[in-house]
Amino acid sequence: MYKNNEIDSSVGCQQGDPLGPAIFSLAIHPIISHLNSKFNVWYLDDGTLGGEVNSVISDLKEIIEKFSDIGLNINFSKCELYINDTFNNSQNSDIFVKFSEIAPGIKILNKNTLQLLGAPVFLESVTTLIDQHIQKFNDISYRLYEINSHMAFFIIRNCLFVPRFTYLCRCSPIFKFTSILNSLDSLIRNTLVKILNCNLSEYAWSQASLPIRYGGLGIRKISSVSLPAFLASSHSTQSLIDKILHKMAFNNLEIAYVNEAETAWTLACPGQNFPDDKTVQRLWDEPICKSYHKKLLDNSQNLSERARLLAVSEKESGFWLQALPSYNLGTFFDNTSFSICVCLRLGMKTNEPHRCLCGENVSQFGHHGLSCRRSAGRLSRHACVNDIIRRALVTINVPACLEPNGIARDDGKRPDGMTLVPWKQGRSLVWDATCVDTLAPSHISVTSTHAGGAAEAAESVKRRKYAALGDGYIFVPFAVETLGPWGPEARRFFKEMSSRLVDVSGDPRAGAYFGQRLSLAIQRGNAASILGTLPGGSDLDSLFYI
Repeated sequence: MYKNNEIDSSVGCQQGDPLGPAIFSLAIHPIISHLNSKFNVWYLDDGTLGGEVNSVISDLKEIIEKFSDIGLNINFSKCELYINDTFNNSQNSDIFVKFSEIAPGIKILNKNTLQLLGAPVFLESVTTLIDQHIQKFNDISYRLYEINSHMAFFIIRNCLFVPRFTYLCRCSPIFKFTSILNSLDSLIRNTLVKILNCNLSEYAWSQASLPIRYGGLGIRKISSVSLPAFLASSHSTQSLIDKILHKMAFNNLEIAYVNEAETAWTLACPGQNFPDDKTVQRLWDEPICKSYHKKLLDNSQNLSERARLLAVSEKESGFWLQALPSYNLGTFFDNTSFSICVCLRLGMKTNEPHRCLCGENVSQFGHHGLSCRRSAGRLSRHACVNDIIRRALVTINVPACLEPNGIARDDGKRPDGMTLVPWKQGRSLVWDATCVDTLAPSHISVTSTHAGGAAEAAESVKRRKYAALGDGYIFVPFAVETLGPWGPEARRFFKEMSSRLVDVSGDPRAGAYFGQRLSLAIQRGNAASILGTLPGGSDLDSLFYI
């Protein structure tokens, strides 16, 4: 209804139409552009006026009158009034009365409560706003404990805490409030401890809070993100702010606290120059992440820990953390398996010390299960990786079979798979997959100095074993490691497969989905291998409790 007229729903913009905000803005623009207040900024229907008392009151009366002419009424209960410190108490009361007569129900704010579009205007209001966010997070967090840990983790990484806090980080200098940000970080850490069912030490939390590309879980500390976010936002909006404020005769103004933020960044990244493009948050964040990652490597206690950090920092090692957990898609972890995979990535305790079924002792980190000859996950992982490759080939219209007859290496063993039509250059593709343990004693000297070194060596061995195939086939050794890295041949094959999957499906993410499935298969094999070393329920004598 518009006054006494009915308007059919087929007329004008529908609910949710992106054209709606633009048309609304065009309708009110002639009115708000003729206001006299010195400060006059609007975002759709959210306007802010500032200036002399009489000027603002006059503009408010004009808005009420002219908006009413086009069918718009102001909700005075949502209107807010801030009076600066230049007035005494008596003057404040007089001003409030004048505005209340025009806008009954208007709220009066102070420095502790003043916000603009959800962002604090004064430093005094930052603490109040962050406390509100902490309370909201506390109210929400307990619900995460009632769902699957993999799903809860995905929600935290993509929807809660830092994602919900990004706007505030970019709009205000909250990097200055170290203590209160640390309390927020503690809340995130405690939530992860309960969800993952593991004890996050300070060292493990430092790694977990790094981006996935640096071996972390991608759940960032708000105290780490706040500074790069504010710097990138400030520089990216500077030109727009100049245009807005220049029209209002605010000359030679700069965004508050930018210089202080740049000084803080220089102290956090000594010897680093400012990014070439100061508007990109990642470029401000990258040196900080590199510094944290380097400290973790430098503080490694042994070769095994260093090899783990190098391995999980490879790009393909984190594919499984980016997968959407779904029963129907087969990308879902149960609670125990997900906890084990996270613990392996962060170097935390996965189990109680015990004796493996093969007779070897298993430490609290469970690494023996990854290289045990009787590993429970080895065969299933190998079969799953090959099946994923075969199905991907079929998707791009290249039929393939597993363990083909008619071709074999010198010892009579067959390769894992072969395409039934030419792959390229008129030759069929033959592949053989293997998964080697990053932390095995025989590989640790290589993997502690070079990420993916074990997979690279395994590919060389495979190529020698299949040298007898000659030039009649295109042979690809597909070697991966338990902690995630792939060999160079596997990377090249993945890149080519991804390109073809994108071309056939038309989905630019098709290659990423292929990589995620391979990464998930490796992690599932790791979890099965560690669980497979545990004794059955009827034989607990081999467990030695402390």
